[in-house]
Amino acid sequence: MRTYDIERYLNIRSAYGASFSADGERLSFLMDTTGVPQVWTVDSPGAWPEQRTFYEERVTFASWSPERPEVAFGMDNGGNERAQLFRLEPDTGVIENLTEHPDAKHLWGGWSRDGERFAFTSNRRDNAVFDVYVQARDGTGTDAELVHEGDGWLTVGGFSPDDSKLIVQEAYSNFDQDVSVLDLATGELTHLTPHQGTVRFQSPEWGPDGENVYMVTDRGSDTLELVRYELASGEFTTVETGGDHELEGISIDHDSRRLVYSRNVEGYTELTFGELTAPDRIDALPQPDLPNGVAGGVSFSPDGERAAVTVTASADTANVYVVELATGDAERWTLAATAGIPRDTFVPPELVRYPTFDGRDIPAFFTLPEESPEGETPVIVDIHGGPESQRRPSFSSVKQYFLSRGYAYFEPNVRGSAGYGKAYGHLDDVEKRMDSVADIEAAVEWLHDHPAVDPDEIVAMGGSYGGFMVLAALTEYPDLWAAGVDIVGIANFVTFLENTGDWRRELREAEYGSLEDDREFLESISPLNNVEKIRAPLFVLHGENDPRVPVSEAHQLVEEAREHAHVRELIFDDEGHGFTKLENRIEAYSQIADFLDEYVRSAPAADD
Repeated sequence: MRTYDIERYLNIRSAYGASFSADGERLSFLMDTTGVPQVWTVDSPGAWPEQRTFYEERVTFASWSPERPEVAFGMDNGGNERAQLFRLEPDTGVIENLTEHPDAKHLWGGWSRDGERFAFTSNRRDNAVFDVYVQARDGTGTDAELVHEGDGWLTVGGFSPDDSKLIVQEAYSNFDQDVSVLDLATGELTHLTPHQGTVRFQSPEWGPDGENVYMVTDRGSDTLELVRYELASGEFTTVETGGDHELEGISIDHDSRRLVYSRNVEGYTELTFGELTAPDRIDALPQPDLPNGVAGGVSFSPDGERAAVTVTASADTANVYVVELATGDAERWTLAATAGIPRDTFVPPELVRYPTFDGRDIPAFFTLPEESPEGETPVIVDIHGGPESQRRPSFSSVKQYFLSRGYAYFEPNVRGSAGYGKAYGHLDDVEKRMDSVADIEAAVEWLHDHPAVDPDEIVAMGGSYGGFMVLAALTEYPDLWAAGVDIVGIANFVTFLENTGDWRRELREAEYGSLEDDREFLESISPLNNVEKIRAPLFVLHGENDPRVPVSEAHQLVEEAREHAHVRELIFDDEGHGFTKLENRIEAYSQIADFLDEYVRSAPAADD
């Protein structure tokens, strides 16, 4: 089998996040051809795209104005997540900074229907909370009107069809939100979703007439359902249920009344294209034949006849498809390149379930390399972050690289993961945190029974909260691991919560426990305080500008762990929570590959 070096794999491109131009003739989208995501446009399926921004920093979104040939986009600096908003005129190349508050975060909330204004939330007044702002399209950073002062994490769900109101969402945790409507003329905020306990209210969207708000919620079930909230009566009506699966979100075109909603089926996305023929009735449209993977980022054309959607699959990189809604015909508009690596060499996973300590079955994706000698195949157990996240069958160039070098890949969705209902998501809260780590031990036991696996060559790897899981697995079950790779991980929950961004602390305490009430418990489960148990070689990687998990987590861990095991440390001065720049990703994963080759096995050299 021919193999390629890590640089080739990391040069595999992704195209995503499409938006239709006001005339419906072009799509804007993000693509990382230059090494970081930038704004591109394309005017027909498979046509040569044009690059529109040329920064060394990542662009985070691009949204075309509904009325003018201009695009709003966001960009931060060095991974610090303090995104500024910009306005781009693609035809002239002129770019203007709309926010000009580099010390503050700005969360895009959408264009008004007439394209004269846009909404966003920002923590520029108080670093710990987000306020709602509305600004003229040609305004500057001092022109934004503060229309609502918040006291938590607020985001905007969009203008009403008549531009008079905004949907405002407040998050208390990833499993607990509220939705309100803000009247821009009076400043009155109407709370739509009062509740007790934790309830998810997500993906709120205005109905076509502005008299209803659609959203997904688990207010009456374990899984997310699609509901309608009628503003006049204050009543909820269930529109679609997910059954055993979660409904993830909905996108609605107001003029045509066409819509797309998504269902999460064991990590795979099932899209339903339909039309609102009554407030509570969705008639199905012809369903397109799209790759079986993960889909989202829906954008409708101005006439409502087409929808752009991003699709990625385990064995195919992300691209933008455009669906003709009347017929269901779908065409791929972008051609994100695979760096000359044949697509048929990418290996899809198998969806498996393995038993854990309390009798539950834990879902996971397991991928074996093309050649898997019996009893000789090393395994990377790659643990997702969040923890309210989910490992899904999307494309990973890193995974495909390690598969090409003979490593198997195991990606568990341990308790606490999203996508499997409310009860499953709460199984790791606060005092139950280490139960999720026990699910990792059970995964290794399952791997030990697999005929292809070498039980002495199993690696723990993960980022962010997944980095904590790696460290916890190495301290709780030190004899199971050949090596560990911790990327921007949490070493001590107390120091993490003390030093994380002010705007995130309350959200994270809802999941992990509070400094005031749970400090002793948080100290007891923190890997830093059990670091003497680590036996496996450990590689710690971090970004200097990380606003979520401060780089101090890496430094203190390395200092302590070096007294007990072999430890490497790699810090990137121009990165934040993860690595987005191509040259940094190449260095990071090249060193990870060398580290694993040294301490786990000797892999064959790449041909190219």
